[in-house]
Amino acid sequence: MNFSRIISGTMTWGIWGKNYKTDQMIELINCCLENNITTFDHADIYGGYTTENGFGKAFGESQIKREKIQLISKCGIEHTEGRDNKIKHYNYSAAYIIRSVENSLKNLQTDYLDTLLLHRPSPLMQADEIAEAIEKLKKEGKIKSFGVSNFSPIQTELINQRTKIEFNQIQFSATHLEPMLDGSLDYMQLHAITPMSWNPLGTIFKEKNEKMIRLHILLDQLEIKYNVTKDVLLLSWIMQHPAGILPVIGTTNLDRIKNSGESISTKLELEDWFAIWTESVGHKVP
Repeated sequence: MNFSRIISGTMTWGIWGKNYKTDQMIELINCCLENNITTFDHADIYGGYTTENGFGKAFGESQIKREKIQLISKCGIEHTEGRDNKIKHYNYSAAYIIRSVENSLKNLQTDYLDTLLLHRPSPLMQADEIAEAIEKLKKEGKIKSFGVSNFSPIQTELINQRTKIEFNQIQFSATHLEPMLDGSLDYMQLHAITPMSWNPLGTIFKEKNEKMIRLHILLDQLEIKYNVTKDVLLLSWIMQHPAGILPVIGTTNLDRIKNSGESISTKLELEDWFAIWTESVGHKVP
């Protein structure tokens, strides 16, 4: 898929965050496009099943041509907010997957999704039934490609044996290293699965503890050396991994969106890349 190197995550565009009106969403979409971010990441549950509709209205009024952008959405989580569910749970029946995609298409005002992701693995998911739904949606032109989100290698393999998985959106950052160490990113390289990274800046700007203090001291030095901001350095660190990770940035700050493109051209020296890993774990690499 011809996705942009950096993806814009829309989770906080609606009532789960900024609660932007249509004109504000249009401005944000245009800012992304002006900075070569053409791919937008959604999930049906965002905003209690309302954010896709808000984005779709903005996209429709923007007059932007559909072929200029790529749309990702996720399904499978049945939320209590916005629906008459007693508890939050997962649903991967063929009928539910198909219905979810059709709802997303309607809300986003489009005829197809560039990619559909299963939002989180369920212990009750049946690979054959999932494959049946995905192949039907592909045949009807409602999705162009398929992937998963937050799946382990063995969970991915279970589905991949029945229908081709092209993406896995995982949590990965300089403060959440597990996918780099537990074989997840290696598995994706072996099977030509492109990783996407949600929360790519990690907890650098959210927490204050010994790990964050160590990382900030290092990043202060690297800011001067590379003449870029800390968020650019953190995105660059992710993108230098050979798995070809696509960061999903959740910021709605226009300046940070504009800065993000610098991460593509910023190449950390080898020892600087390992220095970030070292300060994250708090000791020398093994």
